[in-house]
Amino acid sequence: MPIQLKRLLILGLVLVSIFFVLKYLLTPESFGQYGHYRGNALVENATHDAKYVGSEACVECHEDIVEEKTEGFHNTLACENCHGPGYMHVLDSENELQMPDSREFCAKCHAYNRARPANAITQIDIEDHNPEEKCIECHYPHQP
Repeated sequence: MPIQLKRLLILGLVLVSIFFVLKYLLTPESFGQYGHYRGNALVENATHDAKYVGSEACVECHEDIVEEKTEGFHNTLACENCHGPGYMHVLDSENELQMPDSREFCAKCHAYNRARPANAITQIDIEDHNPEEKCIECHYPHQP
């Protein structure tokens, strides 16, 4: 066997050995506990407060508004998409949710965008469509 092949073989074995040593040292202890995941991640995530509580939590106190919204065009949107995370409001109703009323907020979804299918979301030219007024002066957000 030529000396070049012997050197390449030795180098390859050294690199493979280094790889396995690093893999052993850097792989977390709980990796693979629940499939191809780090099992301790579940415990770590459970220690964080929930930020989004879901629209189901809104129904408990705001059934009339939720029912009204289900009949409108925004029926597929979760309440927290517009009003922000509701966990603090659920804990204490004195903590107010966001009440977005700016044109820029509505424009995030409704401004004309050539890449967006025209029939998916009503799109407007935010510069030309009643530029001096807030959207909610004409359009009720829960039933626009």
